[in-house]
Amino acid sequence: MKKSLLILLVILSAFSLSADEGMWMLHLLKQQKYPEMKKMGLKLKDYDIYNPNGASLKDAVVQFGGGCTGEVISSQGLVLTNHHCGYGQIQNHSSLENNYLDDGFWAMTQAEELPNPGLTVTFIDKIEDVTEYVKECLSRDKEMDKDGVLFLSPTYLKSIAIERVGADFLKNNVGTDVEIKPFFNGNQYFMFTKKIYSDVRLVGAPPSSIGKFGADTDNWEWPRHSGDFAVFRIYADKNGNPAAYSPDNVPLKPKRWLTISTKGANENDFAMMLGFPGTTHKYYTSWEVAERRDIDNAVRINMRRVRQEAMLNEMLADPQVKIQYASKYSGSTNAYKNAIGTNWAIDLRNFEQVKLDQQNRVLNWASKNSKPQYGQALNEIERIIKERSDLRYRNWMLNEGILRGIEFANVPVGAANSLVAAIEKNDNNEIETNAAQLLADYNRFANKDYNREVDKKVAKAMLKEYTKLIPREKQPKYFNVIYSQFNGDADKFVDYVFENSLFGSEENLQRFVSGNKSAETLQNDPMFQFAASVIDEMRSLQSQLSAFDNPFAIARRTYVNGILEMDGPYAHFPDANLTLRLTYGQLKGYKPRDAVTYAHQTTLDGVMAKEDPDNWEFVVSDKLKSLYNNKDFGRYALPDGRMPVNFAATTHTTGGNSGSPVMNAKGELIGINFDRNWEGVGGDIQYLPDYQRSIIVDIRYVLFVIDKFAGATHLIDEMEIK
Repeated sequence: MKKSLLILLVILSAFSLSADEGMWMLHLLKQQKYPEMKKMGLKLKDYDIYNPNGASLKDAVVQFGGGCTGEVISSQGLVLTNHHCGYGQIQNHSSLENNYLDDGFWAMTQAEELPNPGLTVTFIDKIEDVTEYVKECLSRDKEMDKDGVLFLSPTYLKSIAIERVGADFLKNNVGTDVEIKPFFNGNQYFMFTKKIYSDVRLVGAPPSSIGKFGADTDNWEWPRHSGDFAVFRIYADKNGNPAAYSPDNVPLKPKRWLTISTKGANENDFAMMLGFPGTTHKYYTSWEVAERRDIDNAVRINMRRVRQEAMLNEMLADPQVKIQYASKYSGSTNAYKNAIGTNWAIDLRNFEQVKLDQQNRVLNWASKNSKPQYGQALNEIERIIKERSDLRYRNWMLNEGILRGIEFANVPVGAANSLVAAIEKNDNNEIETNAAQLLADYNRFANKDYNREVDKKVAKAMLKEYTKLIPREKQPKYFNVIYSQFNGDADKFVDYVFENSLFGSEENLQRFVSGNKSAETLQNDPMFQFAASVIDEMRSLQSQLSAFDNPFAIARRTYVNGILEMDGPYAHFPDANLTLRLTYGQLKGYKPRDAVTYAHQTTLDGVMAKEDPDNWEFVVSDKLKSLYNNKDFGRYALPDGRMPVNFAATTHTTGGNSGSPVMNAKGELIGINFDRNWEGVGGDIQYLPDYQRSIIVDIRYVLFVIDKFAGATHLIDEMEIK
């Protein structure tokens, strides 16, 4: 009896933890999760979170750039996001003389804030269910939908979104845009009305020794000790409308900004997060799980390891290379560790079986309810995945090993072909125009963050691995030169390419475009031939793979519709797709393995314990050590006197949630999400209640760094702090 009771308690405990799963649509909270959130401690009304007709928390949350989240924290448009989300902007403003990556940057007046061309922040004004409208449009336009896949077409959905609101609406509302997105693989549709601001200026960023503390060693790891934050400001014209950068622009006066709490939170306290999660795969079939593990992730892990080892050797040997390749290296390791963690979770929790159980549940229900289309859809998905496996493997190898791995595979082939065509036409004006374009495109390729010697060394490592794993007859055609002229020696081949190519240096190309421009010289150029051959192979593979896309999309829509029809429209959350979502849970540690327990909170004690002055990832600045030794933490310390740094929560997040505001039960800001533990990244496929944790910068550490470390007290004064 006791044993049975214990088993029951374990089952109930596991079930209750599943409450933390989900990336929920804000406008459906009342129908779906609001009652559960109230039971867990939420003190707000549902309209405090989402209110299309008034100010609410969603009005203080922005999509930062194309793939992060930010939050407005003052009445003057101040925005917090992650250091790694603003890393590219910080890097762009950095030089050896003003190395903001290493030294940090703080604008002490608004006049010192730095503009960032191309950076935008996007507010969501309204979310509407337009499922029936889209279905009516699809029915109306079925004659133009020969392949039956307009239901997922961004171009088509954009056109009917504009049709719905009217072009005049967009013209009369500066900076406003509308977008219809498909959900549940095209079984539901929601329209988002957006306001997009393009004058976004860098206000402050800690040095990388704080903002990137632990760097790649600690990436995806817990316990963590990173001050991963940066501060920006949104500017608008004098009427508060979005406008391109201008010295006459003024700080935005937002509809809503977040109140900040320095009280902190305790283990098991309620927490929620708003953000723009990027991509998840909750509705994978068992065959897709295996494909992800055995092809996608396996290739990514291996090829990125080779690239990263070669890059890191060069970065550690030269400070200039470290600046040039910091962002490239960081971007590579991010997906690398994610792939490792995902494969670990797939095997640990047998995701193949989990998804097979889901498929069998649908099949049993379909059989009882005379719905044969759902079984047919699953059969089609299985067939497609088996038939595309070799093509998919080769495509992943080409992308990870060559296109992403070798920089000179991306020299401007298109501009070179245009110049060849102009030379063959013997049109002097067109020749000069295209020659100038080729040089401009090359200079964009060989920009300040490109190093030929690094590219050369990385290319040698990548080519060796690629040619070892892909049969010769399935490699790009130009790769035959490696065997016919260099006896398979990739090192000699790469040296030859750089020594004999017009693209081997800016001087070589400049001499060519300034002199007698020969189409034959360009067409026989080894780097041009290499890149063109890689592009040809890529296009061939993508063309062959694309034949599977339409039938796969249709089969997947049918299968997911079976899940919704079986369980009801409000039982599930849709996969992430860079739209505004809410997730909630508790502050909580976890047990990663036997006899190991992690607490939910880390402190500055851990930063000092990790310090290693000989390792760039764990350097601690003298000023931070002085503040620590003097216990000069101000009002930001824990009750026991320690300085909080990071905490963990059970919220369900993915890429795109970087920078998301983490709020307490009152909707007050207590942290900034910046990562997940690697044991939890498999949650993109299936939530892992025992392991999945969001890693969050404690807002008190953010305020401490701004106030005590940077001395930017004017920013503290601008915020509403409780």
